[in-house]
Amino acid sequence: MNQPQIPLKVLLIGDNCIDEYHYGSVNRINPEAPVPIFAFDHKDERPGMAANVAENLKALGCQVHAQLGSPSTKIRLIDSRSRQHITRIDYDVYSNAINPEKGLDVDVVVISDYNKGAVSEETILTALYNYQVPVIIDTKKTDLRQFEGCIVKINDIEYRNLKSKCANLIVTHGKDPVTFRDVNYTVPKQEVVDVCGAGDTFLAAFAYQFALTYNFDTAINFAIRASSITVQHIGVYAPTLEEINEN
Repeated sequence: MNQPQIPLKVLLIGDNCIDEYHYGSVNRINPEAPVPIFAFDHKDERPGMAANVAENLKALGCQVHAQLGSPSTKIRLIDSRSRQHITRIDYDVYSNAINPEKGLDVDVVVISDYNKGAVSEETILTALYNYQVPVIIDTKKTDLRQFEGCIVKINDIEYRNLKSKCANLIVTHGKDPVTFRDVNYTVPKQEVVDVCGAGDTFLAAFAYQFALTYNFDTAINFAIRASSITVQHIGVYAPTLEEINEN
């Protein structure tokens, strides 16, 4: 599938994060307490949460107008040899709710809600009221009935915590099929290196393809292919359109 000649324009609203990956090794136990000693080697820093959604949208050629909250920080300690996560340290920052800008010329509104304050119920409903384009949400909120008219994507853990559902509800289940309106969409079998950021990639890829086609089947399968690339990398990753089409 070719890149559209005119880039898609996206209004992105959401919680913000900086992902730090600290690489090192564990070769001995602390003599002061029975815990491993992590010998730090180097670190990598990348945008997370909605900022990662923005990177994924940009990798697909979109023009992104972002309204993001104050950044939290997540530090992951990773063993350099096995590439396994040892632990994660979170420094959460909670933001005031964002009031979506009005009158922007956009093709789609994308909302990434990690429950850090930037996205309130009013934020979502205001965006839905202000824009007559698809409003696509990834949220940890549990009362989805109030978001009728939006397309909502959640994972299986979030699904189990729901108090109410909405009509356009997409549920990802890790290596198991994605579900939408009693239809199962197969996820390819492959080695999973790291699931970090896979949901962000799915959200961005789905929004991109749905804004082009308004077809749920096409957009969901495109998002599955995109996120199946991301899980093959350590940390967050933004696949290009060429990578996804080759996958």
